[in-house]
Amino acid sequence: MAQIPTSAVAAAGLVGGYATARWTGVRPLGGVVLAAAGTLAAREWHRRTTPTTTALLGAAYVAAFAGSHPLAKKIGAWPAVFTTAAAVATAAYATADRA
Repeated sequence: MAQIPTSAVAAAGLVGGYATARWTGVRPLGGVVLAAAGTLAAREWHRRTTPTTTALLGAAYVAAFAGSHPLAKKIGAWPAVFTTAAAVATAAYATADRA
């Protein structure tokens, strides 16, 4: 069975979490989406990489979520979400997905 790249899961978690919160008006629901995708990605990072790499990717995921907020004030909400999601996806691809 083909595996979904963790880069796609992480990016989808960031974009999907924001989209869910925005379109439903329920921020905690967006957090559930964000956390579920982050947990799934972290489990795969743990399986595929070292504990240090897993921790760094997890920190990058959380930093992307937190960093998108101040970035949104400068470039807008959707561009900030897409920018941070792309950064995390790139890091995940380079460290965990590229085989």
